Amino acid sequence: MPRSPGGGRTPLLIAAAAVVPVGFLGWLLWDGSGGAADDGKRPAAAAASSAPPPEHRASPSPRPRTSAPEQPSPSAPEAEGTPSADGPLKGKVVVVDPGHNIHNSEHTAEIDRSVDIGTGRKECDTTGTSTDAGYAEASFSLDVSHRLRRILQAQGATVRLTHDGDRPFGPCVDERAEIGNKAHADAAVSVHADGAAVGDRGFHVILPAAVKGGRADTGPIAGPSKELGARIAGNFVRTTGSAPSNYIGGGTGLDTRSDLGGLNLSTIPKVFIECGNMRDPQDAALLTDPTWREKAAQGIANGIADFLRR
Repeated sequence: MPRSPGGGRTPLLIAAAAVVPVGFLGWLLWDGSGGAADDGKRPAAAAASSAPPPEHRASPSPRPRTSAPEQPSPSAPEAEGTPSADGPLKGKVVVVDPGHNIHNSEHTAEIDRSVDIGTGRKECDTTGTSTDAGYAEASFSLDVSHRLRRILQAQGATVRLTHDGDRPFGPCVDERAEIGNKAHADAAVSVHADGAAVGDRGFHVILPAAVKGGRADTGPIAGPSKELGARIAGNFVRTTGSAPSNYIGGGTGLDTRSDLGGLNLSTIPKVFIECGNMRDPQDAALLTDPTWREKAAQGIANGIADFLRR
């Protein structure tokens, strides 16, 4: 996936020996200090950039589902805004943004229209990708978001989704950012799965670069977002056993981008997580497994909770 410059400064070793292979004992993450580099230069460990990408990886539209039906959450998702009466995250607000929308492919004209992302214009939304068996990224992201909401609410947080599969398409990327801004959320995470080549495996967390233009000004949130992303990445490794991406981020599990409207227009700490590659058979086997999706949601929730309790 093409990437724009940006990045962090200080490496922090994450001790994940108990859950990842020996080859990952030296995995580096960036700590939360300093935010994205003002000079816009990518750290040596980060991936190189090429052509301008769409808002999310330009993956094929979801294929017709043939053998991997949607898997519901283990229980009906709790209603938004109904946290437990007490808990360690009481008083905290988290916005969860399920990537794409399963109905986007039915509204191509609407999602193809461009919207202002501050540094330019991008398409309203995209269809996302799918596994070869037809399990759509939009279904995956909504399922994990439901699980994530349930876990965070049980800890006392107020959780708001940008959508709940109840819209004909979208929302557009600028509206997704605005939902978090208007909620005055303490943190936001956009849940995705990638669509890359077979053999490309692992997860990565996308951080906002320091950008300023039009309505976009990530200066105040770049540092906190970097810390949020590092905590999510570390907890995702420990909880799922998945390794950082072998094709983006130079083994750090972190990637900084300046071209995503959902990040550029955010005024609250926000990151994206690509939980795995739907086009790789080994990753797809995990992404379609409800037990693994519960672990993924738990890992993301643990990272958010670590960030909010800092």
